[in-house]
Amino acid sequence: MSAKKDCGNHGKCRRKIIRKILACLLVFLLIVLITILLIWAILRPSKPSFILQDTTVYAFNASIPNFLTSNFQVTLSSRNPNDRIGIYYDRLDIYASYRNQQITLRTALPPTYQGHKEINVWSPFVYGNMVPIAPEFSTTLSSEQAAGSVFLMIKIDGRVRWKVGTFVSGRYHLYVRCPAYITFGSKSTGVVVGENAIKYQFVTRCSVNV
Repeated sequence: MSAKKDCGNHGKCRRKIIRKILACLLVFLLIVLITILLIWAILRPSKPSFILQDTTVYAFNASIPNFLTSNFQVTLSSRNPNDRIGIYYDRLDIYASYRNQQITLRTALPPTYQGHKEINVWSPFVYGNMVPIAPEFSTTLSSEQAAGSVFLMIKIDGRVRWKVGTFVSGRYHLYVRCPAYITFGSKSTGVVVGENAIKYQFVTRCSVNV
């Protein structure tokens, strides 16, 4: 009779036990979440820095109206400024643009992990064969090339994750923008490194958004 007074019936007892278990789980998850947020706030992860070191131009032909054929090899470095946070680069796509119009295909960089204070260097090729260019941009591009200087933007779009101890964050979108001035003719500041190949040294700091 006493058991019946305490619980009423077995169904009510089971519901009470389930409610207590769920309450304990919620409290545990809340503690874990608060702990992660505190660690995250204390460590304050900083975004990586990128530098465009050089660009080697193998082809740049805008002689056909509204089309561009180009071939570059770019060297970029990235540095993880964090003391206790690692960075997973899950996806990195690099390409060149002119006046916000993409002028090469995207080249995928291999996924990698970057430890604390580490520096990674990539030297991918980016190219495009007879890429359509908007008529107004095609005219401007031809004029700038004839004048001896073309301003391009080397871009990286990707996904990154942060690693704090054993905790790994969700994916964040990474945007990298690196300005590159390409000079031609008598105004060229590049160095001939092979047949029809000119290398330009930049050491230009890129803008990074995460």
